[in-house]
Amino acid sequence: MDWIAIASGFGVGAVVGLTGVGGGSLMTPLLIGAFKLNPAVAIGTDLWFAAITKSGGALAHQRHGHVEPRITALLLAGSVPAAATTIAWMHWAHASKHDLAALTWSLGVALLLTAVTVAYRKAWHSVGLRLERWLPPARKRWVTVLCGVALGVLVSLSSVGAGAIGATLILLLYPRLPAQRLVGTDIAHAVPLTLVAGIGHASLGHVDWSLLGALLVGSLPGIWLGAQLTRAMPERLVRALLCVSLVGAGLKVMG
Repeated sequence: MDWIAIASGFGVGAVVGLTGVGGGSLMTPLLIGAFKLNPAVAIGTDLWFAAITKSGGALAHQRHGHVEPRITALLLAGSVPAAATTIAWMHWAHASKHDLAALTWSLGVALLLTAVTVAYRKAWHSVGLRLERWLPPARKRWVTVLCGVALGVLVSLSSVGAGAIGATLILLLYPRLPAQRLVGTDIAHAVPLTLVAGIGHASLGHVDWSLLGALLVGSLPGIWLGAQLTRAMPERLVRALLCVSLVGAGLKVMG
């Protein structure tokens, strides 16, 4: 099973390297379907997987000046308290059927939302430009915090959303942000959020540490290979295959 986990980590890492998204949205259904993990344990394991694999990228973007500290701080002001509150609720509802049902439903919704954000990624930019007239700077700050709250709840319940959905929300609110800064800010926000949510899930016993180690062994070379293949494979084809996988996984989880 360790070799299967390494191969799975390699495959997911390659998709992340190719597209920049798809880590949690592919890993969590894989952990549930292929490794037969309890949904809560799959989510907790994936949160640690995301926090560790994205930390290197966050440091690299920070060194290159690709992180907007103000936007990151506003998102974290909403997402971290929301994640802590969600984990506290999970402690209160621990081991109940209602708790597992909420996690499974949230995962399915998050997967479908991620598919939509990936499929229409270019369209969100024009939508964001139209929204600018309705969002003066003062209002935009509060909306950014509220988006952080939504991400904190969604990521804590499903482990999905910190990447593709987070980047889409940033693009909608800050459509004039350069692409490198958008990606860097999204990753810089995702690392603390997934770490806080991961610690919360670990306190609930929702992490398979040995499986996590095997997944990481495969993911690191997978991400490198995927990044090298970005020039060889058409982006539209990769994103189309990713969207089909996300929709299929989301419907299966919810069904």
